[in-house]
Amino acid sequence: MLPRYYLNDYFTLIDSPLVKEREFMKTDIREYQNKYIMEIDLPGLKKEDIEVNYENGYLTIKATKNIELKAEVYVRRERFYGEVKRSFYIGEKKETDIKASYESGILTISFPKEDIPKKEGQNISIK
Repeated sequence: MLPRYYLNDYFTLIDSPLVKEREFMKTDIREYQNKYIMEIDLPGLKKEDIEVNYENGYLTIKATKNIELKAEVYVRRERFYGEVKRSFYIGEKKETDIKASYESGILTISFPKEDIPKKEGQNISIK
């Protein structure tokens, strides 16, 4: 059997959730005249494994991949399993204006550039 250090990367980062989501959810954001389009790499997942949520100006993408863990001895295990989540602040939008599709391992989300106007506070008359 090979020594364990032989199969390790020499310059690996700490195994933390932040590192996993940055490695797993690589994201490109393109700007157009009236909208933004995000493309997020989510390879090896089904559409049912992905959740897109919009709340308080934040777009949150959560991906879950479950695999059956076998009682085998692995020399190296790199394939992702578990859950990752990333959030992006996109401003105040109508939820109906945010569109998402998933094809060939890429989640595509589009939303308008324009924010919806925030309601100004109103004075309440005291009786």
